[in-house]
Amino acid sequence: MSDWYETLFRGVLFPLYESGLRRRHTVRYLREYERNQWLPPERIAAIQWEKLQKLLAHCWNEVPYYRRRWSEAGIEPGDIRTLEDFARLPLLTKQDIRQNYEDIHARSLRGQMLYKSTSGSTGEPLRLGYTRESFERRIAVMWRGYGWAGSRMGRRTLYLWGAPVDGPDDLHRVKDRIYHRVFGRKVLNTYLMSDGNMAAYADEIDRYRPRVIVGYVNPVVRLAQWLLAHGRKVHRPLAILGAAEALHDFQREIIEEAFGCKAYNTYGCREFMLVASECERQDGLHVNADHLVVEVADRKPALDGSEIGELVVTDLHNYGMPFVRYANGDTAVPGPATACACGRGLPRLARVVGRTLDSIRAPDGRVVPGEFFPFVFNDIPGVLRFRVHQRQLDRLDISLVTDAAYDAASERRCREQIGRVFGERMTIAIERVDELPLGPSGKARVTVSEIE
Repeated sequence: MSDWYETLFRGVLFPLYESGLRRRHTVRYLREYERNQWLPPERIAAIQWEKLQKLLAHCWNEVPYYRRRWSEAGIEPGDIRTLEDFARLPLLTKQDIRQNYEDIHARSLRGQMLYKSTSGSTGEPLRLGYTRESFERRIAVMWRGYGWAGSRMGRRTLYLWGAPVDGPDDLHRVKDRIYHRVFGRKVLNTYLMSDGNMAAYADEIDRYRPRVIVGYVNPVVRLAQWLLAHGRKVHRPLAILGAAEALHDFQREIIEEAFGCKAYNTYGCREFMLVASECERQDGLHVNADHLVVEVADRKPALDGSEIGELVVTDLHNYGMPFVRYANGDTAVPGPATACACGRGLPRLARVVGRTLDSIRAPDGRVVPGEFFPFVFNDIPGVLRFRVHQRQLDRLDISLVTDAAYDAASERRCREQIGRVFGERMTIAIERVDELPLGPSGKARVTVSEIE
């Protein structure tokens, strides 16, 4: 599919599908968001603040949980005059949602909601409600953010994504094929990926010749490692977008070397879809501040001297089941206060580190971000993939997928570098395995902690 199809899809086919067939307002919202991104930061902040004030008033009047919780904290919407005041409101957690599920719904919008569930990476899925407008706006924000990295609507795109292993029935299979073809995309199921069938994925890339590849980070890295190890060259796309997992710098280098193009980082979660993404400058991730309020709360020093804190997100348009100051369990490093050279007025995150539970605790009480381990294993010969599991304070169980370059010296380096950070009281148990199973969502959690 060439540039003419992109123009046709964006100008004719997509509006016909969204506005005509589906009766949705996605196109109008996309135009709104695309205008907003070029506004100066203070104007975007004003738009965000106006939306936030309306949301808070709605929650106070319509959502029993917030009226009760804020009253207990001695706060009313009229007390919220700045974002600093807003940060005084109690956090919303997954446990709060489970315990107060019905009361978090707006009374006047019951019966008008759409629902989906989180993947439940901790083993306990969460059912989420959202309004039609919220969904349409999320789709618009996704197209805007992906477009910054070159993944424009109608552009030939290959998705390395998760899909049910048993697949849909024949009728749905035909519908999916037509749908994906019109949208200019093809989906390859990463749940079926293994060392034995990597060549098939590479062959499919050569057959389809995508201009953009979008995929879960770890499967893309795994394919990139296979390409490099086997000297295999594949069709070169314009860009690769990593999604669903944090893209570490060492992973970006592997992807870019294997595919010969830039790799871009995005950040989203099932509760809100796209939260932030890199632009062409790749200097942090632009936050969709005209759609969400994103805070980096409870900041602490990180190993590299920056500050790391808990991500707290507020959806400004989901009036049916509002998530106000929702702590989703991820951590991030705030971005610079200066404007991006791309000219967009949206604020930035320097990077999203990952799950709070992925931090590993040392026997002396220190907390080491899970990001420490990719930097260790990236420099160990023969380590292809890894997982660190902490079930007790003084023991780390480490599973490694290795190749022939991994030897006794490699294992000794692993133990020395990890022991240097965690101390002599930490037992380091290393096991070499053939495969590392994916989590329920199809994501690969490289560090898992069961320590409170």
